[in-house]
Amino acid sequence: MRTMEQRPLVVGVDGSEPSLRAVDWAADEAVVRGVPLRLVYACLWERYEGAALAHELGTPEVRALPQDLVGAAADRARARHPGLKVTADVVFEEPEYTLVREARQASALVVGSRGRSGLAEMLLGSVSLSVAAHADCPVIVLRGNHDKRATPPGGGRVVVGVGEDAKDSAAVRFAFEEARRRGAVLEAVRAWRCPAHETTDHPLLADAPARLHREQAEEALTQALHNAPPDVKVERRTVEGHPRRVLVEAAQGADLLVVGAKRRNGHLGLQLGRVTHAALHHASCPVAVVPQRA
Repeated sequence: MRTMEQRPLVVGVDGSEPSLRAVDWAADEAVVRGVPLRLVYACLWERYEGAALAHELGTPEVRALPQDLVGAAADRARARHPGLKVTADVVFEEPEYTLVREARQASALVVGSRGRSGLAEMLLGSVSLSVAAHADCPVIVLRGNHDKRATPPGGGRVVVGVGEDAKDSAAVRFAFEEARRRGAVLEAVRAWRCPAHETTDHPLLADAPARLHREQAEEALTQALHNAPPDVKVERRTVEGHPRRVLVEAAQGADLLVVGAKRRNGHLGLQLGRVTHAALHHASCPVAVVPQRA
């Protein structure tokens, strides 16, 4: 049994431009983590047609075998980081099943925001959504303009959304480690709202309900950050507004947005809350979905 430190970083590839960008990003991330990189191509077809792979192989048109695809992607990762250990595999199976299975022995799993479906860039592909909803390890979905780099020069900013499980949050722990590895500032964000039925017209009491909800949000941040590593710079923010809007806005310009997703035993549907779902569809930076056992 591999320890977490030995487990590879897995990236799903399909020959599309988003998945090739994911290979670059994942190669950087694997180096930062000090783990091997594993490339997995899963499909139900024996041949692939695509402009991105044709460009990668230097041919005007290509009808390639899956082995050609993962071989080109592996060569790309090795060229980017010559010392990185890279392995690759082809599985003739539905990508969702393969990647969720791979996640059981992965330190984290990286996927592009969409594959060859032709959906608009703002929409999340069904494979990425399904994997993020069911994987046992953190899943990083590469949204937005990440410039194919996991660690931009000069440090950066990691944003984590602090939810209801503030006291023992797997997402917060993951965010601590990601900020430390990157030498980035960690921005912990907690949204709060004051329901309309709690407001009052009395001038002396008008701000009392809002103040209570704001203080509760601040207390949630205190609980979530009580084990913050001393070598990670942490900034705290409580913001009035709907959590979905607050997190998407906070993610602008960030290197990574970290959100949690509860995993309930025996639950077969998409195990993503509304806030996590919104972040995956609308954030302008890579999104890490960290499973939290209920």
